Amino acid sequence: MSTPALRVGVVGTGGISRAHAPGWVEAGAEIHCFSLEGAEAFADAYGATVHDSPESLMGAVDVVDICTPTAVHAEQVHAALDAGLDVVCEKPLALTVEEAEGILEHARTAGRTVLPAHVVRYFPQYQAARRAVLAGRIGSPAVLRYERTGAMPKQPWFADESVSGGIIMDQMIHDIDQALWIAGPAKSVYAQQSISSDSDAVRTAHVVLTHRSGVITHCRGLWGPAGTAFRYTFSLAGDGGRLEYDSAKETGIEFDAVAAGRRSSGGGFLPDVSTMRSPYTVEIEDFIRALHGEGEADVTCEDGVEAVRIARAALEALTTGRRITC
Repeated sequence: MSTPALRVGVVGTGGISRAHAPGWVEAGAEIHCFSLEGAEAFADAYGATVHDSPESLMGAVDVVDICTPTAVHAEQVHAALDAGLDVVCEKPLALTVEEAEGILEHARTAGRTVLPAHVVRYFPQYQAARRAVLAGRIGSPAVLRYERTGAMPKQPWFADESVSGGIIMDQMIHDIDQALWIAGPAKSVYAQQSISSDSDAVRTAHVVLTHRSGVITHCRGLWGPAGTAFRYTFSLAGDGGRLEYDSAKETGIEFDAVAAGRRSSGGGFLPDVSTMRSPYTVEIEDFIRALHGEGEADVTCEDGVEAVRIARAALEALTTGRRITC
């Protein structure tokens, strides 16, 4: 007997929803959507059914995929859990530690799965790096360095740190999560940030984590001016060697002029991924496997809470100028 198609409700149809949607299409899901604006265009692109309220959507689906601004994540996750639904929530899981912990407790009580969409865990380069570290290829890890560069997203709310958490909460949380995934829990955090005097859309931040394992991690994030190329790098050093990757250099592929032009014209969520499966699609597949009882997803709700905890500690370090104990 065939299994009925999974019914997924996408809440928020801005840019990130269009990174998630192809994964649901590939999984054969029946897609529903609700958004304050843009729902009809999203529905036309992905064959979705438009709803006029979140309540209507949640009454028609099995799973909710939350693709809205960070400040409303907690409210919408709770609504989905109250409706008895499993949830994919775009990162960060919530804006505050208290909100994130509330989501975790609610998910446990409801017996539902909440997957914080830390998509970088599904990039093959980062997965390969973690496997190499766990296999002892660099010996005992000592110093980890991560960098992530791109233009600030166009939506105005990203520049308001009270709503987005700023570059640390929105962009650098990917690398904070990677550091925790490889080196384990952090015991202290220090951070600095510099914002351009010409435009608050141009800023850079540095966060240093001291892990309980003794590993030191340095994360650097840059939101550059419009047109800044998306780039990510890491350097993982241990007492037995060093593992490095640079998305701008270590691709193993040469681009001609036409291909290079297409590569630089993306939407800012990913570098060119024409030679690999979308990590967003792999993320959706992992979530569906977890729903089917085929093991725990590679990102758990607990992971999402911890990433929020460390990012908030970094923001506290910015305002106090002190190293914050975790």
